[in-house]
Formats: sequence, C-alpha cells, structure tokens
Amino acid sequence: MVSATAVTGTALGAVMVSLLAAPAGAVTPTGTQHAGAGRTAVAAAAAPDDAGLRAILRTALAQGAPGAMARIDDNGTVHRLVEGVDDLATGRTISTNDRFRVGSVTKSFSAVVLLQLVDEGRLKLDKPVNTYLPGLLPDDRITVRHVLSHRSGLYDYTNDMFAPSVSGFEAVRNKVFSYRDLVKLSLRKPRTNAPGAAYSYSNTNFVVAGMLIEKLTGHTVATEYQKRIFTPLNLTGTFYVHPATAIPGRHANGYLTPDTAGASLVDSTRQTASWAQSAGGIISTPHDLDVFFSALLRGKLMSAAQLTQMTKWTRVNSTTSYGLGLRRRDLSCGISVYGHTGTVQGYYTYAFTTKDGKRSLTALANTSNNTAVLNTMYRALEPAFCGSAAAEAAARVAGPGTAPMERHEDIAPSVTRD
Repeated sequence: MVSATAVTGTALGAVMVSLLAAPAGAVTPTGTQHAGAGRTAVAAAAAPDDAGLRAILRTALAQGAPGAMARIDDNGTVHRLVEGVDDLATGRTISTNDRFRVGSVTKSFSAVVLLQLVDEGRLKLDKPVNTYLPGLLPDDRITVRHVLSHRSGLYDYTNDMFAPSVSGFEAVRNKVFSYRDLVKLSLRKPRTNAPGAAYSYSNTNFVVAGMLIEKLTGHTVATEYQKRIFTPLNLTGTFYVHPATAIPGRHANGYLTPDTAGASLVDSTRQTASWAQSAGGIISTPHDLDVFFSALLRGKLMSAAQLTQMTKWTRVNSTTSYGLGLRRRDLSCGISVYGHTGTVQGYYTYAFTTKDGKRSLTALANTSNNTAVLNTMYRALEPAFCGSAAAEAAARVAGPGTAPMERHEDIAPSVTRD
C-alpha cells in the first residue's frame, strides 16, 4: 500500500479568462426551491481536515479501490492527498495530476452550454424539446427544463444496459452509438412519470441535451465544450475524445468491480464511453474540475439570470437537491455545496464547491460497482468543507446491514448492487 501524502500551496491554476457569455425511484417536485433557499451556502469557516480526509481515502483502499485521491482548493491554498495506485500493473502512485473519466460530472458542462445558448437567445428553457428537435420525443409537453432537471419521465436506458455490470460493459466498451440510438433504447420502455411530475434521474435526458447543443450550434459537443468552457477557463487537462478509447497523457486507470465476488477487477480504462457521450464522456483532472465549479458558482460562465435558473432546486432526499445539471448537497455543519457526482466504469468522482466558489473539492476513487467505496467517498465532503468537527463521523465505515448513504444514480440508477 502506498501511503497518503498531503501538499498545500498557492494555487497555480487560477482562472485568467472568464466567458462573456450573454452566458431507483421518482421524487415528486413538491420540494422545489428557488436559489438561496435552504441552508447557509457560504464557505465553511473551519479549515479542511486533511487527517479526516486521509482516513477516508485509506478506508476506500481497504474496501477494494486500487487508489483514491482528493484535491481541495481553499481560496488559493491547495491541499493534495493521495492513497494507493493509479495502475495495478506498474504500482505507480496515484496523483492529483492524473486525468480520469468524470462520468456524470459531464452533465454540468452540458447544462452550462445550453444555459449560455439561453443567454444568447437561441434556446428557451420552457419550450418543448420537440420545438428544436421535431418528432424526437413522444410527448410535446417535455420541455428543455424538464430534461435538464431530470423531470422529463424519459426512461434511463442504462438500467438495462448495465444490469449485469461487467458483461454489460464489455458489450459496449468499443461500440459507437448515435444519440438517436440511445434515445430509441429509452423509448422502448414506458416513461417513469408525466413531464414535470417527478424527479427521476435518467442519462437519456443529457443525451437529449447533447442533441440540442449540436442542433442549435451546428457543431459537435466537443467543439462547444472546448470553445465555451475548456479554452476560456484554461482547462488544459480536460478533453472530450469520443469515440476514441484512450485517455490522453498521464492518467489513473479505472477498475470495474466484477459482479461475482472474488473475481479479478476489470481494467475499464479504454472505452469509447459512447453509451454516455454528453451525459458522461468528459475526461478531466482534479485541478480542472475545481476550477470549473468555482468559476461556475462565481458567475463566470453565464449570466446571473441563468445561474439563478440553474439553481432552482427539486428536493431529491433529505440531503440532496437537483437544479439544472447541478447537485446541491447539505452537510452536517449547516452549509451547502454545489457540483456533481460521476460514476463511469472504473471511476467514482465527487466534485463540489461552496456557493461563493472559494473552496472546491474533487475526490476520486479508481473503481466502481462497489457500494462500500461509493459510500466512503461520499463522506469526503464533510472533512473537506466542515473541518475536523465532522471528521470522526465522516470517516466511520457503515457496519454490516447499514443502509447505504449513496445510490448508484449515475449509471443504472434502478439497479441495486453491493
């Protein structure tokens, strides 16, 4: 086992350029709240608790992750903690400079592009999707807002695709889908609810988001991500390479936990990620995700009006709400943090920031299909944003029979796996 390390220092990757953009079960939307509602949303006063966070990373390794890491940017002071390896074959220590597949964190990037198009007058949130993509969806009542807030009722095709995790993955590892292929997979099944009636997480929604981006701009999502987000924020470690299968440069390999207990981990690093695309296809680094979410909450990626739209919340559970491609997590110390989770084969990602964007965390474990690790990494938010007072509770591992804190919502949300 490789020991954890922690490094603090002045952040070198400050954002120099900001955009001038003129920017499983259903949950009823009765808890919808506007921006500013809920808990205090300012940066935590307590310093990040490196010891508590290190304990969480070590626990993730003990539960089966080859490596785990966390990077905190606390208003320019950077904390880097690593544990374990990024490659089981070479034994190389995992690094906070590693690139990795961010999974559903991609949804926040896709939402930003669409909200910038709203600012440009090219899209309206409350217009039906079929206004822009005629005949795509079976219900003209499904709006762009419904899609971005997971309230469309469109069935999540990954429920069937990844019900058996490893065989499902191997069947699509090198496959290239069109967006319409994925929407057709969804439409084979009944919808989960009427448009706007309930929150029900579905990757299909952000496949539709990608189609909207490409239809309205005439460009690929790769081009729009690069032009509107990657380049202006100088995110030099962030890529959208679909349908290529390799992660450019130094990266953490991803390891998928097999469905059969005791079987070997499956190296899932190389894949097209075509089953995800605009719902989960981006590759990035902890630095770049910290910069992205900090810039987003500081209002550098869209107008104040559209950021307000993005942060109109639908309550998901007692600690989580969802806006437009953005999650809010309410922590034990009374603050809320904003960002997204990501699950893609071989990677669990948590990327969140405070409402003022002054403290950001990206945490990663290079495994998936492992509920114990998922729950452990969820606890990284507490020491990162609440400090040492939350460390002991956050570092505890749930005992046998304890209900999981977290769900596999990003991939196959209706499939329960241990």
